[in-house]
Amino acid sequence: MKLLGISGTITGSKPRVVVQQVLDEVKRNNPEIEVELLDLKDYNIQFCDGRNPSTYTGDTKKVIDIVSTADFYIIGTPIFQGSITGALKNLFDLIHPKDLRNKVMGFIATGGTYQHYLVIENQLKPIAGYFRAFVAPGFVYAHNDHFSPQNELVDKEVLERVTALSEEVVLMQKALKASKSAIQFN
Repeated sequence: MKLLGISGTITGSKPRVVVQQVLDEVKRNNPEIEVELLDLKDYNIQFCDGRNPSTYTGDTKKVIDIVSTADFYIIGTPIFQGSITGALKNLFDLIHPKDLRNKVMGFIATGGTYQHYLVIENQLKPIAGYFRAFVAPGFVYAHNDHFSPQNELVDKEVLERVTALSEEVVLMQKALKASKSAIQFN
């Protein structure tokens, strides 16, 4: 099983810090799970123009392939102007819906106001619903105050939510995989 963490921004580093924290927690408790971090700032991704995803080349093709072949996801974004980043929205637009169908997603958001956590409920979960993905019931929202001056996540309650999210996505993925196996053998 492969868990892909996505840092859905081309600027800043707080989402990457929290996504990496979840991936580290999963790896520590489930060494059999392969984890990978996809940081959008490391790639030169084209804007989606409506063509078949298989026709993209270069970094765009590489990113589409990385996302499409993962088994489940931790997706993080900063909240800008009350919304997810354009870079993350573009990534969602590039992926064919069938490639995310029936896969587990866990969400992380970071922001400068305490109300921005609502973006997870009002934007990210509906996008997952469109893809017919399974969404972990918990999520992690980290305010700027939850980080140290060195950009480390230090808030105890947020760290507890990181642990809870890491456990939820693994539990859901294992249950989904077991149910698929049971269906195939019956």
